[in-house]
Amino acid sequence: QVQLVESGGGFVQPGGSLRLSCAASESIFKFYATGWYRQVPGKQRELVASITSGTTTYTDSVKGRFTINRDNAKNTVYLQMNGLKPEDTAVYYCNVVSVVLGNIRPYWGEGTQVTVSS
Repeated sequence: QVQLVESGGGFVQPGGSLRLSCAASESIFKFYATGWYRQVPGKQRELVASITSGTTTYTDSVKGRFTINRDNAKNTVYLQMNGLKPEDTAVYYCNVVSVVLGNIRPYWGEGTQVTVSS
């Protein structure tokens, strides 16, 4: 089973920056999609950014502030977060999706907490 380990979360003041990392247990090159989601208690998990078939997508609320990138050689996906706002506070989850013989299967990390507050 694919294992994903996130790191880089923490406490930061509004306007600050954090860089999240997601290390995968195997090559990320083969995955159909890689990305980041976030979730706060009582709310639905939200897609933040993803790379799918070479196309990068961001949710509107983070455009211009967040950047998703990946290093295939290191099996790592990154999320650079700049200009952080209190509403960015959430648990951030790394996600990869495999598609094999028509089966779509997502894999999730355990999550890393990001707290933006004065």
